[in-house]
Amino acid sequence: MLKKKESIATRQIFFLSGIVLAAFSILLARLWYVQLFCYDQYKAKIKESSQWTVRVPALRGEIYDRYGVPLVENRASLQVDFYLPDIVRAYKEKEGSLPLLHYRTLEHGMPVDREEADIIKIIQTSVIPHLEKLGLASDYNTHKLQRHYRYNKEVPFTYRQDLNFETMARFCENSINLPGVNVTLKPIRNYIYGSLASHLFGYVGLPTNLDSQEATQFNFYEPDIVGRAQIELAYDKMLRGTPGQRILQRNAHGTIEKEEERVQPQQGANIYLTIDARIQYIVEKALRVVGRGAMVILDPNNGDILAMASVPSFDPNKFVPTISKRDWEALIHDPTDPLSNRALNAYAPGSIFKLCTSFAGIRAGVGNHEFTCTGGVWYGDKFMKCWVMTAKPPLPPHGTLHLSDALKKSCNCFFYQYGNAAGIDQIDAIGTMLGLGQRTGVPLNNEASGVLPGPAWLATHAPNEHWSAGYTANASIGQGFVLTTPLQMALLGATVANGGTYYQPRLVEKVVAQDGSILEQEPTVIRSDFKKEGGFSDEQFEQVRLGMWKVVNEDGGTARKARLEKNIVAGKTGTAQFWRGHLKDNHTWFLGFAPYDHPRYVIITLVQGAKSGGVVAAPLAAKVLEEIFAMEAGKEIPLSFLEPAVGNFNHISSIDFHLSSPTSYGPDIEPADAPLQEGKTPESSHENETTPDISDDSDVQGRVKNKPLEPGTLGKFFKFLSGGRSATPKK
Repeated sequence: MLKKKESIATRQIFFLSGIVLAAFSILLARLWYVQLFCYDQYKAKIKESSQWTVRVPALRGEIYDRYGVPLVENRASLQVDFYLPDIVRAYKEKEGSLPLLHYRTLEHGMPVDREEADIIKIIQTSVIPHLEKLGLASDYNTHKLQRHYRYNKEVPFTYRQDLNFETMARFCENSINLPGVNVTLKPIRNYIYGSLASHLFGYVGLPTNLDSQEATQFNFYEPDIVGRAQIELAYDKMLRGTPGQRILQRNAHGTIEKEEERVQPQQGANIYLTIDARIQYIVEKALRVVGRGAMVILDPNNGDILAMASVPSFDPNKFVPTISKRDWEALIHDPTDPLSNRALNAYAPGSIFKLCTSFAGIRAGVGNHEFTCTGGVWYGDKFMKCWVMTAKPPLPPHGTLHLSDALKKSCNCFFYQYGNAAGIDQIDAIGTMLGLGQRTGVPLNNEASGVLPGPAWLATHAPNEHWSAGYTANASIGQGFVLTTPLQMALLGATVANGGTYYQPRLVEKVVAQDGSILEQEPTVIRSDFKKEGGFSDEQFEQVRLGMWKVVNEDGGTARKARLEKNIVAGKTGTAQFWRGHLKDNHTWFLGFAPYDHPRYVIITLVQGAKSGGVVAAPLAAKVLEEIFAMEAGKEIPLSFLEPAVGNFNHISSIDFHLSSPTSYGPDIEPADAPLQEGKTPESSHENETTPDISDDSDVQGRVKNKPLEPGTLGKFFKFLSGGRSATPKK
């Protein structure tokens, strides 16, 4: 019996031993299989869990002038980013739990309670103290940090921007001990010459909406910089390039050790503008003698915009990488409105509109008629004066005039009668052929269409009013309801200069890919031909051209101060009376072209708050034309950085560039005389502009103890593109 029991026990031991051996054999076989056959698979999984992918922003294309002079480029900016999910993960691994923040939000219109990691407390306890010890901490906005983590955590939070070399070196040396804190190199915009052509370039910023589908492909999503206004906005898709990718390797502590792989971003296409940087520079330097104004230079032979400037101006570099709240508030609350491009705003044109009226009369068959100025004309119970009656002292009436002399003397009485003889329908027809009352289509936002009034327009905007001869008389001299932009009037001047061809204005010449291929070539477009569509002859056009020649070159002309010694200028002055509150704020104009026989330049000058077009706008235009012709003769125009032009409301009584201080100021005590002047001139419109990226001021909770030195700009020492830069035009 005992032996039998021992035999059973022995068999049980062998059985159990067999089970154990079998289990070990299976385990060993499994280990052998995993280590040999599944090695690559599990190695890839481990590698994947320790790798983080970061989207690298695309590099924007650059902007050049017509000769290839670079005006807008990219520079490198070093900044400190917080990878917030990584910081939260490292905090949880170290502390074992996370501080939580409870908040209420709306979901499908219903209040819902939510909780999330208290990112402010985590940053304040795990990151900021370490940075303070190293002297690398900086004040920040905790509310912005909280919002960023709640709604945008896949995008790194930018803690510091544009580091100087010393600060960057210290960060690179010490940040290895801070999981989720990384120094990155990013491309940002550099407007090489400061405020030069700022109203053409606009500014850039971060996108308002992220591509959520693309964002899911990365651990961290670095968005592209996008255009927010003007050329940067209009050609944003062309300027944007292709993003790249970084694969970062983390160690067991979650700290980024190295970059394993990088796919370089590709640069977007380059934009070549029609402007000549040297002419733009000449214009902007000259315009600084006035507080508010605009100027446009056109090539009358194809409609190319050679320069377009507005004062006061702004420096678009202020918006890079973000604009401070203080700087933004200063811009938008400046009463002189430096963000406004006055070349595209609508104003009463005054007497330069008489050119449009002149063509209307010629087309109506009254171009050779004479009319008499007696000092004024009665329309109903309103006596509409000629400007000679309001002069100090009053001047004698002009007497009987024909068209060219009426233009020379800018006689209001002549054009009251001449315009009514032509009829408002003819004035509107010619104005429409000249593009008045409609946007020109340049790729700049907030362009005004202006107003070309007539019976139909009045019926829509003032149903209780009836169009009368007084309205026609007022429209004939460019006042009343008439509103035009400087660019529109420059195109009118180009049509007169070239003998009847109205060109579509061109600001962008071409779009060129990085391999040199042309993606877009903007053609020269004729919008209307006065000889074919309007039935005008060369002789009829010469009537108006002759009148403009007399304005500048004959005694008694209103623009004698626009004369040049070596080149013949023709032009027309205008002074539209306007009130800013209780102060007179005339809009003064000069529209001209040169040389007279073979015009190459058309110039329009607008100066607000001046005495008259003849003593302010005309000499300003002459100075610019003189500099342009000197440039053609070989004078060097070295480009340099321009600080923003500062605006003011000083009343300008005259301009004389032969004086050490060319601008004379003084009060205007003359009474206003604007017959049937209606409404107000819209100073500017920013309806379509996107609010830029504004840096929030630090709050109390985000202030640190040991602050570093103020960061400088490292970008000038780094460039993403190789090769030197030259401001010398390539011809």
